[in-house]
Amino acid sequence: MAQRRGGSQRAQRETSAGGVVFRRGADGHVVYLLIRDSYRNWGFPKGHLESGEPPADAARREVAEETGLVDLTLHGPIRVIDWYFRFRGKTIHKYCHFFLFESRSGEPVPQAEEGITECAWHPAEAALATISYDNARGVLRRAAEMVRALSAVSGGEPRTS
Repeated sequence: MAQRRGGSQRAQRETSAGGVVFRRGADGHVVYLLIRDSYRNWGFPKGHLESGEPPADAARREVAEETGLVDLTLHGPIRVIDWYFRFRGKTIHKYCHFFLFESRSGEPVPQAEEGITECAWHPAEAALATISYDNARGVLRRAAEMVRALSAVSGGEPRTS
């Protein structure tokens, strides 16, 4: 149906997926991986789904593409966040599915061709202070709850700060 001039414009929906990656140190401390993009914003690896690609697979692929980490254990979905933005005159309603991954080996390398300028591990509190977006802070808080629950189930409560 054609839109009238001056009428309300419906937002175009886009779906992406991303990963919150954590690692447990030998001392029991947990750290989370943040990336810095070309706009100097800190957050998590994420990107568009390929045609027919399940969100968890897209999240794993995006983490690998943006950080070089490939040895990842999927622990499950964290949450879906959404936001609106304007791009080339269109209103976009973006949904991003976040998943929790554990990395036990390898060091992240920022993939410049993906627009990533830095990768860094942070304890939860430092990561919360570093992340650029409020909705991503909510994702990290939920991820940290999941990590604490995983640790309780596996028999050892790692320190998260």
